Amino acid sequence: MAGIGFALRRLLDQDTYAGVLRAYTYASIIGSGPWLLSIIGILAIGLLSLHTPLAGEAVAQFQVSVTYLIAATLILTGPIQLGFTRYIADLVYRGEEGSVLPNFHGALCAVTWGAGLLGLFLLPLFDGLSVAYRVLMLAGFVLVADVWVATILLSGLKEYRAVLALYALGYGITVGGALWLRPLGVEGLLGAFVLGQALLLAGMAALVARRYPGTRFLAFDFARRGAMFPALLAVGFAFNLGIWIDKILFWFSEGTGQGVIGPLRASVIYDLPIFLAYLSIVPGMAVFLVRLETDFAEAYQRFYGAVREGARLETLEQARDEMVASIRRGLFEIIKIQSIAALLVFVAGPSLLEWAGIPRLYLPLLYVDVIAAGLQVVLLGLLNVFFYLDKRGTVLGLTAAFLAMNAAFTWLSLQLGAPFYGYGFAAAMLLAVLAGFVALDRKLDSLEYETFMLQ
Repeated sequence: MAGIGFALRRLLDQDTYAGVLRAYTYASIIGSGPWLLSIIGILAIGLLSLHTPLAGEAVAQFQVSVTYLIAATLILTGPIQLGFTRYIADLVYRGEEGSVLPNFHGALCAVTWGAGLLGLFLLPLFDGLSVAYRVLMLAGFVLVADVWVATILLSGLKEYRAVLALYALGYGITVGGALWLRPLGVEGLLGAFVLGQALLLAGMAALVARRYPGTRFLAFDFARRGAMFPALLAVGFAFNLGIWIDKILFWFSEGTGQGVIGPLRASVIYDLPIFLAYLSIVPGMAVFLVRLETDFAEAYQRFYGAVREGARLETLEQARDEMVASIRRGLFEIIKIQSIAALLVFVAGPSLLEWAGIPRLYLPLLYVDVIAAGLQVVLLGLLNVFFYLDKRGTVLGLTAAFLAMNAAFTWLSLQLGAPFYGYGFAAAMLLAVLAGFVALDRKLDSLEYETFMLQ
């Protein structure tokens, strides 16, 4: 676990409050930086346009359009994100780094064609809107899909700092371009977003080419039968759709959604509370990254290093116990820090809703969403431990169950009415986390047995 793990360990080994604070701040910036920069960039465009003729409808149309681009492309590229990253990681492990770049170009080519054809198929839904808007939405759909593939690849290769810098550049250009083009209305704002995504993709593609130069330009080896694990393809789709399904149901429910532009709908009463709730997970994501990349990664390497070296059973059991203890500490710290973040949101909740222009009637929805978002960080921690242990079937079962439960419970909450909004997402997340704990406990109890019997 070279790279960020070593940097975090150096900061933590200083054994001072300042060192710990720097480690967690660093992890927050690296782990949540691209996501936060995306949110800040889109919000900044809205805030900077408040006192212009654009204020209101055009800004709302732009923000909803971008939200749909992000949601749709995450779901679309979900299957390739995990499967392709694992394929590239295996290439690097085998020393076949010359094949990284051509296969990366091949993946971009496949995603570009797939997103482009799907976008053309959906384009008639936007009849009646300007040609410029439709062209920009199609271009944005393709570019954002490509950006996810490049982002997940570079993150998997531990290029966190470079990804963060490129996101800062891309969304900085987006904000600057929006200020310049905002007299053109929603088309101007969307044009600035598309420009920023194009430059972001170009920067990441150049980084991959510089880091992993290849002898070929284009290859589709990753698409050969057996090259990517089917379970990872399914996990990527199920997880991303599971995260968005409750939002989609609220958008297209007659009682909670309203049309914004063309076929695109939004749900003010649900979208803003869930957005505020997701901001509260930044501390938990920092703890998740620190513990995953330091304590657990080191304990994991010690255990499997002992297995490969033929160590005594006593040594193996000791290494296994250390790994289990590191998992427990990491998950407990995530729960602890997210509980503190939830309490802070509970205290500031009325002011946050007042700032967002939402009636206090929806304060319970914000509280439920904060708890659900915190549980999502715990679920991410569990899923990553299972990925380390190569339990792809377990991860697929958990993500598929979460998708089904989130869809069913959210639909039920919509039928029951406003007092139950948000409980569908929270209940699905809670049950998925509890199932994850049970599965992890069983896997760790039989870890030595499975490790040797699977050889």
